[in-house]
Amino acid sequence: MRHSSVRGEGAPEQTAGGISGGGSGTPGAVPSPRSESGRAPSGRRRRGKRRVLLWTASTMAFLILGTAGAGYLYYRHLNGSIKTDALNLGDNKLSGPKPNAFGQTPLNILLIGSDARDGKENQDLGGGRDTFDGPPLADVQMLLHLSADRSNMSVVSMPRDTLIKMPKCTEPGPNGKVHAASRGLVQTNESLSRGGPGCTVAAWQELTGIPISHFMMIDFKGVVSMADAIGGVPVCVQENVHSRTRDGKGSGLKLPKGDNLIQGEQALQWLRTRYGFEDGTDLGRTHAQHMYMNSMAREFRKNAKLSNPVKLNSLAQAAIDAMVVDPGLNKIDRLYDLSMELKKVPTGRITMTTMPWIQSPYDRDRVEPKPGEAEDLFRMVREDIALDGQDAAKQPAGSAESPAASGSPSAAVPASPPAKIPVTVRNATGGKDGAQVNVKGRASDIVALLVGKGFTKATADKMAGGEDTTVVRYAKPEQAGDAAAVATAFGLPADAVQQSDEVPGITLFVGKDWRTGNAPVPAPPAPTKAPDSARPLNGDDDKACMKIQEGFTW
Repeated sequence: MRHSSVRGEGAPEQTAGGISGGGSGTPGAVPSPRSESGRAPSGRRRRGKRRVLLWTASTMAFLILGTAGAGYLYYRHLNGSIKTDALNLGDNKLSGPKPNAFGQTPLNILLIGSDARDGKENQDLGGGRDTFDGPPLADVQMLLHLSADRSNMSVVSMPRDTLIKMPKCTEPGPNGKVHAASRGLVQTNESLSRGGPGCTVAAWQELTGIPISHFMMIDFKGVVSMADAIGGVPVCVQENVHSRTRDGKGSGLKLPKGDNLIQGEQALQWLRTRYGFEDGTDLGRTHAQHMYMNSMAREFRKNAKLSNPVKLNSLAQAAIDAMVVDPGLNKIDRLYDLSMELKKVPTGRITMTTMPWIQSPYDRDRVEPKPGEAEDLFRMVREDIALDGQDAAKQPAGSAESPAASGSPSAAVPASPPAKIPVTVRNATGGKDGAQVNVKGRASDIVALLVGKGFTKATADKMAGGEDTTVVRYAKPEQAGDAAAVATAFGLPADAVQQSDEVPGITLFVGKDWRTGNAPVPAPPAPTKAPDSARPLNGDDDKACMKIQEGFTW
């Protein structure tokens, strides 16, 4: 199956809104998605010379700052230039990643590339005059996971054509605008226009269950300025390539066969090229992006010129001018400390992947997370398992640790005696997708089990929910120990204990994995290596070379 994205360099955008169940048109055609309001989605109004950014130079910023030890004092004055936005605008505030047995904590950073055309530089680079000053889209979304022991780094890209359910997002402030949760499926890049990057973070957490610590966002001009400051990145193409169609679409990239050193606008062209790479889809472009990132990381490690303070200052200035970050990264020393952590990972332990996907049954030009394999990838990140398979020997997957023994934050908070812990039990046995009906009376059944274990203040919630796995959520940090005690009583793993603004107190959500019996069905062992469908690319692979689409050679 070929995924034929209709968006890209110079292509009209057809952003998906909520999925409608019908519509007129050619018999057998896939119904056109509509937005939540019933109007054609915003992308349908953005026709013409629309060009999208398929790269986020936030990753550049991390890697640049990671080389900057000697130049630290040169860019302290940039503190006042750092732009910030809220981290999470959603209701589901997951507790942070759990520490490992040695107290080391992983980091999850969402990298966002915005296609905003809100200034002359971005407008000149992005084109699409009819989209000037319109709402931006999150056309690049990558989750960067830094392992707890800093031995490896994983990157998971989500294709911008992915259809997901959007969470409710509330903009900051006492009268912040509320963007209601979507009733149907919405294209993932629309999250940015629902309040800002904090809604993109919320959408990722809702889909993956991965707690996100930080985000970094960048636009067109940032890519160019930083690529100029770097001095060039080696890339490879299997044939001569020219990304230009007969009707004028394409990035304009023109390179001869073999190795090339690209920078500035040519680097932006590489990172935006869809027509001419592989099968001409967004997915091939993502693969080219991963090649670029790995090559850039290798260059930083071996390029002695980066010890030059003037060069470092230029790189830092470009990075800071280009970025918007969450409040947790709004100081140079915080960015510096973070970059030093990232620098610990050797390039051979960096793994780039794309979320496994299937063609959407609602729209042949859109994709959805591939059942099973997408969740396997997300689970590996949640459980801090390296995607390159090198953790298999030292960290058996699927071992169910009790929260009290896991080194998680909840383990550090003493638990009350069971008889003093109020617990609400909510029936969520139908699962998130609602494919099954909740088991009648299940909440009351679990209350009886809790009472039998000494939790005499357990009560059944009249509200229902939908969860694939059983979880215990709590509202306040001081409830963490009590929530862990509830989880331990049923042998739930550490990541089943979550802090959340959605609950007033300790709430046990009985998931689809516990429709019968006295304990949830144990999860199967987690994978020890990323699935092949994720197209894993190792950071040391300097032989990677882009396959060229037929008809785009010269």
